[in-house]
Amino acid sequence: MNIQMKFMIYMDIKKQYKKKKIMLALVVSTFCLVSGCQRKEQEAVLATYEDEGVEKETESQTEVVQEKKANERENNKPNPVKVKGIYISGPVAGIDKMDELIELVDETELNAMVIDVKNDEGRITYKMQSEKVIEIEAGVRYIQDMEALVQKCKEKNIYLIARIVAFKDPYLAEKCPEYAVKKKTGEIFKDKSGLAWVNPYEKEVWDYLIEISKEAAKVGFDEIQYDYIRFSTDLKSDELDFGAGAENKSKVEIISEFTQYACEALSDMNVYVSADVYGTIIDNKVDQKIVGQDYVEMASYLDYICPMVYPSHYGKGVYGIEIPDAEPYKTVNAAMNAATKELSVLPEEGKAINRVWIQSFTASWVNGYITYGPEQIREQIRGAYDAGFDEWILWNASIKYQRDSLLTDEEAIAEQEIWKQEKQEAERLAEEAAKAEAERLAEEAAKAEAERLAKEVTKEGAESITEQATKQ
Repeated sequence: MNIQMKFMIYMDIKKQYKKKKIMLALVVSTFCLVSGCQRKEQEAVLATYEDEGVEKETESQTEVVQEKKANERENNKPNPVKVKGIYISGPVAGIDKMDELIELVDETELNAMVIDVKNDEGRITYKMQSEKVIEIEAGVRYIQDMEALVQKCKEKNIYLIARIVAFKDPYLAEKCPEYAVKKKTGEIFKDKSGLAWVNPYEKEVWDYLIEISKEAAKVGFDEIQYDYIRFSTDLKSDELDFGAGAENKSKVEIISEFTQYACEALSDMNVYVSADVYGTIIDNKVDQKIVGQDYVEMASYLDYICPMVYPSHYGKGVYGIEIPDAEPYKTVNAAMNAATKELSVLPEEGKAINRVWIQSFTASWVNGYITYGPEQIREQIRGAYDAGFDEWILWNASIKYQRDSLLTDEEAIAEQEIWKQEKQEAERLAEEAAKAEAERLAEEAAKAEAERLAKEVTKEGAESITEQATKQ
């Protein structure tokens, strides 16, 4: 029995044991034996036992996973880097402009690059020696020699992240239509841009992604980053057919399972694993269900989770901000404070580190938009910093980054020191204001109580005088 089948049986057992409160010891022993038993036998055994302490055991399992992740960070993977990066497309990575971008990283606070390995079209950006990639001819030689490019970047101590677009894949959907998301009519679904997506419920798609990821790791990337690790926002579930696998699993469950599967499959490749997620899913259950991304669940498996908290992505009034795109600091700060709150349920050791995607473009399609220049970019970075996060990546689809929005290493350190002092001063003033307000309220309460007592004394005195006069 192959590892994928064992993994899926394990996930099925885990799901049943949560529902039926099966003893953890039984689950573990059953998992050890599943390669030699039938599904009916498995269900019969599972149905025999129950355990009231299952929730505590589940927490224990989670702690083991977190500890394992922490140990991997320390022992097997590259030294962790506080990433300050930029995104680079495959075509740009393969031309002379790449030398200019390497120089930009070398001369500024930047220290990382996110490079397309599998792009939004489903094409591999170099001639990867991968069986499935070769079979369907997915490779495009945008980058003539990926190993040489990786080496050039390593000479400049640049941390390299391989961007792999997961389920938005019109090329694979065309070449292997059996993997495509389909309508109930049998027609292949296409989003508003006319692009097909592959079905996250198809495990062969998972293995294709892992195959590409492992090849990227072998060529020298430090991290595998999954983008579009979700369902399309244009889906109308009642019109689609995701197959038998979707009958008992929600979109959130299948994306979480893929996330865990990918992290396990890459655990011996000496790379970190990250995923890009919508910023709006951080604390919005409706959006989570639409795209299938559970922020907390995914963060329990990943090394890094990268919310796209672009102010232009938020609707009017979110976080009490009239036009989020016009308030870059407030929007990013509010979103990342929400992230802190949401992830507080996970143990600190081993949970995914937040790394923020920063809007480095002007969203002219947004009503009330503002032009994004150096000031707006730095405001977003500060918004994340003031929320407790100091890792970020700039996104510009045209790969046009503003040099004056970046600092030298020394300038960045000085800036953070200023931000730190200003934050401490703001917190001190807020504390003093809160104390003064508490004292004012206490004084008012004391005054009101004194007045009440005075009225009671006056009333009692008047009643006493009246009583005496009556007696006389």
